Amino acid sequence: MIKKKNIFVLLLAAWLAGCAAEPDTIRHEGKGHIPALDSLILKEMEADHIPGAVLQVKQGGSVLHRAAYGFAKKYGYDLKPLGQPQAMTTGHLFDLASLTKVMATTYGIMLLLDRGRLHLDDPIHHYLPEFEEGEKARITIRNLLTHTAGLAQWIPTYYHGTTPGERYRHLADQPLEWPVGKERHYSDLGFMLLGDIIKRVSNCSLDEFLHEELYRPLGLNRTAFNPLEKGMKPIAATSHGNPFEKQMVYDRDFGYRVDVEPESWDGWRTYTLQGEVNDGNAWYTHGGVAGHAGLFSTVGDLQVLVDLLLNRGKLNGKQYISAGVVDRFLVKDRYGNGLGWAMDKQIIAAAGSPPGTFGHTGFTGTSVVAVPRDSLSVILLTNRQNVGRQKNGYYYDLETLRQAIFDTVEQYTAN
Repeated sequence: MIKKKNIFVLLLAAWLAGCAAEPDTIRHEGKGHIPALDSLILKEMEADHIPGAVLQVKQGGSVLHRAAYGFAKKYGYDLKPLGQPQAMTTGHLFDLASLTKVMATTYGIMLLLDRGRLHLDDPIHHYLPEFEEGEKARITIRNLLTHTAGLAQWIPTYYHGTTPGERYRHLADQPLEWPVGKERHYSDLGFMLLGDIIKRVSNCSLDEFLHEELYRPLGLNRTAFNPLEKGMKPIAATSHGNPFEKQMVYDRDFGYRVDVEPESWDGWRTYTLQGEVNDGNAWYTHGGVAGHAGLFSTVGDLQVLVDLLLNRGKLNGKQYISAGVVDRFLVKDRYGNGLGWAMDKQIIAAAGSPPGTFGHTGFTGTSVVAVPRDSLSVILLTNRQNVGRQKNGYYYDLETLRQAIFDTVEQYTAN
């Protein structure tokens, strides 16, 4: 029988061991801390669903929770654990994937709209003349923002060209998949075209326009396309090459319909990506700068961009975008979503949230949810791809975790 004194010693040792191990697993910052959120993240890490994460919760002017978890790079290209995995910090940049659609391209359209340089219901052929024929002539900027343009959801454009110009000409030649304005089908192609429109209207590249007109004025020096070219580090690792996209092309039973001969192109990357955009179309065809993917950022910079919307375009006493424009982008359409932003609670894993809640997700494992009514935001950044794919070929689905985090935050702020 173990004596009570020995039991106390064992419990004390376990407690001390846990305290000693915590800095290697969790790194909290600031005064705020919601312990239940730590448990949710640690559970996913212990199951090897994610190697690490950064999570921030803010309400009004107070950060309720800000922490980094686990590792920014845990596995090498062979999917073997690294001998010295790279610890995650809140200063790490993440490949935002489709958060680019809202944190870059949607913002770009908002700025041009606010300055009267374009209008939401302008046919896109006003800016992209190659779309003036047939049914495509009916596509508007609003259609692109709401994924109702009838465009295909995804194609491997790098099979048809190696430059944005070649990609553009190929898209202009593609038939529509659905009638314009009649159905919602989430499409990367539509946001590629929005990036083209921003370039045509502003006479600047997408990244230059956003840097000069949004990121730099806001003081965001950790948000950029092609961060390695700008000397930005540290950056969380993502996938090991592009195995998911390769299966999309090669495996006709994987659920993606593509009209290419798989062996006709073989430029696949064969190394772990860390600072290069994961998305193949953004990397192989656009050189890292595209309207649908390619932006990298940190939780701190993303918070500023979210706060700008929650404050209806105003920060630190300066109006960067008119309140009226912000309001127009955050009104639900008949499909339950805003302009660029998703407002369907199932899409953003925010079931039970109040009206007006908006957000978006990114394929690499990133997500944002904002609740204007409560001046509340939740930013979760993970590098889920670094652990590899599940047996079904997909990366781990974060929807359950995202909803659990949101539920926990809602409960915490309600008390």
